[in-house]
This record gives sequence, structure tokens and C-alpha cells, in this order.
Amino acid sequence: MRIQIINGPNLNLLGVREKSIYGDSSFDAYLEELRSQYSILEIEYFQSNVEGEIINKLHEVGFSYDGIILNGGGYTHTSVAIADAIAAINTPVVEVHISNIYAREEFRHMSLTGKNCKGVLTGFGLKGYKLALESFL
Repeated sequence: MRIQIINGPNLNLLGVREKSIYGDSSFDAYLEELRSQYSILEIEYFQSNVEGEIINKLHEVGFSYDGIILNGGGYTHTSVAIADAIAAINTPVVEVHISNIYAREEFRHMSLTGKNCKGVLTGFGLKGYKLALESFL
């Protein structure tokens, strides 16, 4: 089973940015834990701060992978284009947010992308990625 994790803007700074919100673990370290725990899965990882690159990756894997885990970061609340890309592909997408977007600024309470996803996980920290993986098994 092939799973693609896609992280959006500023998530390359996990472990260093706003530790009170996002924790002090880098995503690379957490990814190794996931790959170890789910060795039966082929887990690939992509991160970009660029909206078009995220769309290109969704198009690239969205017809051949078994699942996509997407943390669109700030694009969650602003990108009609990413929402349209999710709607256009066949592979199911689970949206993940490390923080609880509903406990943050009001503009973060709306997800433009979530309506086109299989489900949305928010507020479980990095464990949200593990929960998303479980949803594909």
C-alpha cells in the first residue's frame, strides 16, 4: 500500500517554530517512527511552501496511490486551487492539522480543502498522521 504525505508551508520548520503549538519534534524524526511502525506501508513524504508544487504533487500521485495525507498548513484556509485538485483526483485524502484549528484565530476555523477529503483530523499533534494512516488500513 502506497501512502503519500504532503506537508504545506512552514511545516519544514517543525521542531523549531512555535514549539508551544507544534511541539519540539522535527517531522523527519517523526516520519522515521511512522515508517518503522508501519513497515508494511510504503510511506513517501513531500513538503513544499509553494501552492503550485502541492497541486502538482496531488496530480502526480492522485491516480495511483492508495492514500494521501495532507497538511496544507495556511493553504487550508485560502486555497480554492488545492481544494479543486483534491476534488479532481481519485485517491482518498485525509486532511491533518497538528494544532486544533478551531481553538486558534477565527480565520483558521474554515477549511476550504476539508470538504473534498475523506476526513479531517485536527488537534492531535503529530499523532494525527498516525491516525490518518490507520484510516487507510
